[in-house]
Amino acid sequence: METQDAISLVNRAAVPLSFESPRDYCALLEWIGGRRLVLIGEASHGTHDFYRERIRITQLLLQRKGFSGIAIEGDWPDAYRVHRFVRGRGEDGDAEEALRDFRKFPAWMWRNMDVLAFIEWLRDFNVQRSPDRQVGFYGMDLYSLHASMQSVLNYLDKVDPDAAARARYRYSCFDQFGEDAQAYGYAASFGLSASCEEEAVAQMVEMRRRAHELAQRDGRLDADEHFFAQENARLVHDAARYYRAMFGGRAESWNVRDSHMADTLSLLLQRFPEARVVVWAHNSHLGDARATQMSAEGEVNLGQLLRERFGDEVYSIGFTTHSGEVTAASKWDGMAERKRLRLAVAGSYEALFHECGLSAFLLSTRDVRAALQPARLERAVGVIYQPQTERLSHYFQCDLGGQFDAVIHIDRTKALIPLERTSHWEMGELPETFPFAV
Repeated sequence: METQDAISLVNRAAVPLSFESPRDYCALLEWIGGRRLVLIGEASHGTHDFYRERIRITQLLLQRKGFSGIAIEGDWPDAYRVHRFVRGRGEDGDAEEALRDFRKFPAWMWRNMDVLAFIEWLRDFNVQRSPDRQVGFYGMDLYSLHASMQSVLNYLDKVDPDAAARARYRYSCFDQFGEDAQAYGYAASFGLSASCEEEAVAQMVEMRRRAHELAQRDGRLDADEHFFAQENARLVHDAARYYRAMFGGRAESWNVRDSHMADTLSLLLQRFPEARVVVWAHNSHLGDARATQMSAEGEVNLGQLLRERFGDEVYSIGFTTHSGEVTAASKWDGMAERKRLRLAVAGSYEALFHECGLSAFLLSTRDVRAALQPARLERAVGVIYQPQTERLSHYFQCDLGGQFDAVIHIDRTKALIPLERTSHWEMGELPETFPFAV
């Protein structure tokens, strides 16, 4: 379709957003209907506007549609600390303390002002509800190999010291690598060390086989504590597999990771049959991979797997932006920087939406499928932003109408504010004309 025709169609279907009106998302709630899983993405891990609006939508789903869980692109044990806090348990005195386990790079992804305010709000929301109706907070990711092992051991120390001794013996297979999970993956994948897979499987199987017995060992424990420990045992197995797969190619490790996240959600829904869950992750995880170049590269993702498993019970929402700021690092494990986001490249969905002339809007992609054809470029910024290689590093080909059910475009966006702000972040990126000021 010609660009001007596409712009006209998008403009007719777009729902302008003011970010002030309580009616901003009335249409979106109608489109979601009674679905059980709502996936809300982000085009970067460092954009304030994406986090703010994702939180607004989530609050509406909790308040008006009875959603009972939030699952994030974060590690299971780190999220469990927040889960306990928002449900009035644990020892943390405030939301900032509850978020302290999110200390690994990129800490700003969850330790930021928007998430902090939401965690405080969620605790207050839960206080008004009975324990069986309180909202849970769960992590889907698998980077927590050693934290998950420690969580399993801490739990077994309380309920069955003999089982804890067996678990320590099994997990000692990992000891020679300390906390360097990538060193384990390298050694195991190239045959330089045992893979530890048998030990991880044995521990996972024992936790499952003895689930009922162990859960009854100590009535002082939370009813969910065995479930969380059992999931940590599964995570140890999947994380070890992921770190081995890292040295077998991007597609293999990506697929292990997203399959683990899909399995985590499936198990949550099995355990809580009446649950309705909001999922927070990057667009690249939640948009259906079959509608992007990921599929041609042999990759699947969480959005695709959930659609395959749950069909029309899934509703997915993506975000786009044309320009502004982003919080990101310049390299892996680098410090958070406030960077200028370059203007969207020609031929991208972001450039098309910019031409529509609206500062922000909501769009049902099903209503404008023809306008979104043929496939275009879409921007994706993770935790690293490299503007000097913008086109190569941050764009991929996709069919937006097949990728998401709805999209929210915010033409100019602001950087996410980390809880730990360095002077480098506060200064932001110098103007391109520095020092000439022209």
